[in-house]
Amino acid sequence: METLVICIDRDNDLGDKANVQAPLIGKEANIEAAVKLATADPEDSDTNTIFGGVKILDELLAKGVDAEIVTFAGDKNIGIISDQKIANQLDMILKKFPAESAIFVSDGAEDETLIPIVQSRMKIDSVRRIVVMQSANLESTYYIIKHAFNDPKISQTFFVPLGLAALIYAFFLLIDYSQGAIIGILAAVGLYMLYRGFNDTVDLYWEKLKDSFYSGRMAFFTYATAGFLVVLGTILGLMDVWSLYTAEGIWYYGVVPLLTSFVHRTVWIYALALLFADAGKIVDCRTRGEPVRMYLIPAFFILSIGFLFWGATSYLISMSSVLADNGDPRTGIQLFVYSVVFAIILALAGIKVSSMPKPKDKRSKR
Repeated sequence: METLVICIDRDNDLGDKANVQAPLIGKEANIEAAVKLATADPEDSDTNTIFGGVKILDELLAKGVDAEIVTFAGDKNIGIISDQKIANQLDMILKKFPAESAIFVSDGAEDETLIPIVQSRMKIDSVRRIVVMQSANLESTYYIIKHAFNDPKISQTFFVPLGLAALIYAFFLLIDYSQGAIIGILAAVGLYMLYRGFNDTVDLYWEKLKDSFYSGRMAFFTYATAGFLVVLGTILGLMDVWSLYTAEGIWYYGVVPLLTSFVHRTVWIYALALLFADAGKIVDCRTRGEPVRMYLIPAFFILSIGFLFWGATSYLISMSSVLADNGDPRTGIQLFVYSVVFAIILALAGIKVSSMPKPKDKRSKR
């Protein structure tokens, strides 16, 4: 086969709206799926993408080119998960139809982010973007804004931060503490923006957590425990900072002492959380009879970094005139030196374990 006409539905509207399973191979299957999608949602642009791909296929066949059309669909969780699904579908199709080149058909820039994935597997001769021509009334500003807000991807991004800010402001007004409204709004919107920024990573780890839960792995329990410890440590650290802040104010303590107090209170709780998460992987590998060294090595470095942070913050607290209660700087420097020594020993132990020869796989001998 010479050419493969590739249509992309990155957010899987075909599956969610028309209940059609991708990949779709061949002209008839694609037309049938496009009709189902158009019936379910006449305004979905993926319908026009598929019909555009069919037209390109007809043009290629009329010129005597050996071509076929395939439509790939990803997942509503746009990002790593959806792109991995499309990449797996593409690998499967290329085994069946080892085409020399491809024509990439999309409805916009979002689908075209998959071009590098396709290019890593085959040559792309052309990229076609299907743009729907509309009447002047439908191109009005009102129509564009209305339909943009009806799009869940846009509405969630736009309305959720505004809704959070309004609710938090109303709550602080209700308790007659308007000064805390700004802090609460900034914290909530900041957390939401972090979640949106790390959305792919959060979704990936959520999928791994569900997989470990349904497969009965120890990693689910240890991940849950680690998450609880992170939340607990953060709350305890913030309580310490808040007590210092309300006692004298940030002008008295400064940002560095407050940050030092937070790190000193939370460092071992965070380290314990990481060790719990790592321990679950070790237990699961032991259960499956797999080597555990790759998960054992991080434990040494987690403890090493924990000693470094704990020793450094202990020394800074002992030297601070506002944080230390009659603290002795000499004791602080001793703790810092001891912690550095322990950190180096643990790091060297981790390096030693990582440099050990890998054990031979007993199953390969069989």
